[in-house]
Amino acid sequence: MRVTQGMLTNNMLRNLSKSYSNLGTYMDQLSTGKKVNRPSDDPVVVMKGMGYRSQVIEVEQYERNLSEVHNWMDNTDSSLDKATKALQRLRELAVQASNGTYEENQRESIKAEVDQLKEHLLDIANTKVNNKYIFNGTATTGGQNGKEPVYIDETTGELIVSTNDQDVLIEVSSGVKIPVNVDATQVFGKDMFDKLEAFSTALDLDDQDAIQQSISDMDSLATNVVNVRADLGARMNRVDLIEDRLSSQVITAERMMSDNEDIDAEEVIMNLTTQESIHRAALSAGSRVIQPTLMDFLR
Repeated sequence: MRVTQGMLTNNMLRNLSKSYSNLGTYMDQLSTGKKVNRPSDDPVVVMKGMGYRSQVIEVEQYERNLSEVHNWMDNTDSSLDKATKALQRLRELAVQASNGTYEENQRESIKAEVDQLKEHLLDIANTKVNNKYIFNGTATTGGQNGKEPVYIDETTGELIVSTNDQDVLIEVSSGVKIPVNVDATQVFGKDMFDKLEAFSTALDLDDQDAIQQSISDMDSLATNVVNVRADLGARMNRVDLIEDRLSSQVITAERMMSDNEDIDAEEVIMNLTTQESIHRAALSAGSRVIQPTLMDFLR
């Protein structure tokens, strides 16, 4: 086959264009730190990268959910701790009041503290975190008619307990939802406040049998709160384990994403240096291929 000057020139220009393209690719990789800078560079790498990135985004959302879980559970645990201390103090007062030698003014002092502790427990039952009631199940914005979960009816003076016992579920992993609240009816139900009111009334009447009963009542209420708190603690431990697993997943996904997308800088610099040498050689050879003109001979 006859090789013409035009064929040599076209081949040389095509090879130079490819060499320029390779130089551009290596320079782009160095400037961005990425193996591919457009989908057409390597569709497989791009698709894998999208998968890894989606996994990281998903796990990061679960980590944000876990922050909400910790906030809810930590505040719940703190509130239950305060309730336990209040009930322990109420038991101490019941034991003191069971002393039949106490005078009326001494019983009145005890009753005043009992009533204050009752109000304190009512406030705990209505605890809000981020403007949400944490002891009212899924009705986090309020109880019946928009009122607090536990309140005193202004007309009748009756204590109204309208707690919602539904679980508040937050997804902490794919398909895994954790109840972050406690069943408020087990802790701050009507039974608790009825027993506190009975204790206060017994002090008013100096009813020693009822005061003795209040000692047992405070014991059972405190034990109940401790049991609920233990269940919450078990869930908190599970959340910690899930959080550790998610952290490992993020590290793994980010490492795989880096292996898939990030360049080896030393390798790219070496490739760029080699390509520059090849390009200079191609330019030198090309200058010999292009047919000299009359002007070249006249120089």
